[in-house]
Amino acid sequence: MTFEELGLSAELLRAVSDKGYVTPTPIQREAIPAVLTGKDLMAGAQTGTGKTAGFVLPILQRLSLRPTHGTRRPRALILTPTRELAAQVHESVRDYGNHLSVVATEIYGGVSINPQIKALRNGVDIIVATPGRLLDHAQQRTVDLSRIEVLVLDEADRMLDMGFIHDIKRIIKLLPAERQNLLFSATFSSEIRVLADKLLNQPRRIQATPENTTVELISQRAVLVDRVRKPELLAHMVKDGDWHQVLVFTRTKHVANKLTKYLDDHGVTAAPIHGNKSQAARTKALADFKANRVRVLVATDIAARGIDIVELPHVVNFELPNIAEDYVHRIGRTGRAGRDGEAISLVCVDERRLMWGIEKLLGREIEKQILPGFEPDPNAVPMPIQNGRNGAPRGRGGNGGGERRGRPGGRSGAPSGPRGGGPGGQGRGRGNGASRAGSPAGRGKSRASTAR
Repeated sequence: MTFEELGLSAELLRAVSDKGYVTPTPIQREAIPAVLTGKDLMAGAQTGTGKTAGFVLPILQRLSLRPTHGTRRPRALILTPTRELAAQVHESVRDYGNHLSVVATEIYGGVSINPQIKALRNGVDIIVATPGRLLDHAQQRTVDLSRIEVLVLDEADRMLDMGFIHDIKRIIKLLPAERQNLLFSATFSSEIRVLADKLLNQPRRIQATPENTTVELISQRAVLVDRVRKPELLAHMVKDGDWHQVLVFTRTKHVANKLTKYLDDHGVTAAPIHGNKSQAARTKALADFKANRVRVLVATDIAARGIDIVELPHVVNFELPNIAEDYVHRIGRTGRAGRDGEAISLVCVDERRLMWGIEKLLGREIEKQILPGFEPDPNAVPMPIQNGRNGAPRGRGGNGGGERRGRPGGRSGAPSGPRGGGPGGQGRGRGNGASRAGSPAGRGKSRASTAR
């Protein structure tokens, strides 16, 4: 099947061609025609499957068929859990709307609210936002959501996991009752299903890949190692394998900072990205990583949402996630757009139960390895790891933006080297600016044979 067969307009087909895309992905083949009907949709798709184009393209078509005359007011609202993902989706809206007269803006934290207010006053058709900052605008009466025709919850599982359910409910109350609702999620917990039952009206249900499974092109393995030698092992693997563009996940911001310093001190250029960093620092870290100015990007789960690098070769779990579903999200950063990828987990004795939970979720055993010179101590005693879902106060807190406070990541169990202990929740954020959908993206995305 080609994009021409999906019923897209000539302008959108031209934009797709401009980006070098030829063949729609499975989620795009199913989602685009479904969204064009105007009916509600509940879609399951892993990260890296091209789901963003699956809703952006048909939304642009629906809006362009009935252009706004006079003052523009928001007609489509796309909610995302993080600033980075909001920026990525906004970029897709601009790229795909390159030949349409559609105006979009991104609203998230970490930057001044004033450019956002100006953009909204000038008039926009599409808002891509994180829940907290959008509610800030609603409270200040700088945004009018009364004419929203399409609501998208992107990565809904992550939004609920971050505690955004109450924010989402408050936002929904500001929207007209008659609208199209689109829910996209990589995993489907009981909470997601409850939300879908309340939000969606007789939705079309599509599942591009089996629930809670990982992309087949990703090679997965676990390397067993003592907790205190994880930093040393990671530096060794990066240098010995001559790796470039390695995305490393930690459970906490504290560990991310300490690991970054360790790598820098041992000849591996690295940069951290997490909620305690300013938006400018996060943007610079991601830009340096994409441009190969740093070899390793050390990220927390929340901050990594929206990191979209088509040819990212390596993802490393320096610490396993407390929640098994997060493993799917993490390693989905590689193996994107039909390319091969490698996911490696450094597993100490503390994390054996976490590994078992991941394997149970995936329905398969992950290959275990021990590297010469890094053999784990067979007599090592496990140390407790705080559960990341329990004990996490939910609710907004802070002063509004893209990320949720109060999701403790627990301790890493590493008495030396990088050590957890600080809260694993991420800081809040702010976003800015409006852009005509056809303005240059300026972010330098890689091209691929399938749309993202």
